[in-house]
Amino acid sequence: MTPDIYDKIYSRLLELCPDLRELKRGDYRKSESNGFMDLHLNVLTKTQTEMRVSLSHEYTQGGDQVPDPDMEIRVYLIPDWAKAEALTYQDSRTYTQVYYEEEGRQMVKPNAKTSLNQFLLQWLKNIKAQGHSLKAPYVGDGAMHEDRGIDERWEREI
Repeated sequence: MTPDIYDKIYSRLLELCPDLRELKRGDYRKSESNGFMDLHLNVLTKTQTEMRVSLSHEYTQGGDQVPDPDMEIRVYLIPDWAKAEALTYQDSRTYTQVYYEEEGRQMVKPNAKTSLNQFLLQWLKNIKAQGHSLKAPYVGDGAMHEDRGIDERWEREI
């Protein structure tokens, strides 16, 4: 069977962060690559079947860290179903989400789903070409960043 875009995104995420599936809610990784914006990965939620991560480039403007872009990605943890998909995209000017609720039903924006996943696949290729790696916890200031203020009310953690 030919891999689809969701298989390819998953594979590229694992190339970037080989132990991605073992990370826990609140885990944080950072990659610095000379001449490029820092890359950040935060585990937002994790259940038995999926995890949601934030992947972002950040730059400093006026003393503040500005994520641009910042994407939320769903990684499926179901055995023999290695897939990941883009959920949201935001930069300094725009915000796009793939799924939304309307009258109590989950809806999908097909054009956003296609374009965000195509962007994510290309971005992951570019990140690799830039020399980024999220293979080990970030210890830039001498202390491992364990929690970046993730809201405890999210899904039950495994």
